[in-house]
Amino acid sequence: MVYPIVAYGHPVLKKKAEEIDQDYPDLGQLIDDMYETMYETVGVGLAAPQINKSIRLFIIDTGPFAEDDPEVKAEKKVFINPKIIEQKGEDEDFKESCLSLPRLEEYVNRKNKVRIQYYDENFKFHDEEFDKIAARVIQHEYDHLEGILYVERVSNLAKTLLRGKLRDIEKGKIDPPYKMIFGPKKKNR
Repeated sequence: MVYPIVAYGHPVLKKKAEEIDQDYPDLGQLIDDMYETMYETVGVGLAAPQINKSIRLFIIDTGPFAEDDPEVKAEKKVFINPKIIEQKGEDEDFKESCLSLPRLEEYVNRKNKVRIQYYDENFKFHDEEFDKIAARVIQHEYDHLEGILYVERVSNLAKTLLRGKLRDIEKGKIDPPYKMIFGPKKKNR
């Protein structure tokens, strides 16, 4: 099943997501549906809040980057109840995009290495380090679980230049390339 993507401005994207346990209903099916949704919308990561589920779960598949760059290791993983322990290494700017902000891209500065503890789809515990593209995608998706969107991490100038586009997304005045859920309509003040 392909879920609609939650658009910028929806309150679920600003909430800190809740932990789950291995008895979460239909977890395996949810993960399968998240992968199907991510591939259908041409993403490399998807966090549960982006499909209107405020739980600490995200998936990544950096395979598309590996196709373009032989030095990139393809990582396809499920992260349940993740906790970033350390962000380290060099600061790197990279143009990021987000399914909740269709057709927008901006440079975001992030560390190029991350250590994260998480459970996989079988609730096996992992404590791993990732670098380069995988570290970036993990940090981006983890931010979603914390109620943070990448546009909050861009320069002040970029935020100013994006203001109108963000307002249009928030109001649903866009033609997205996939089905989306928009937040409640705001009353004029």
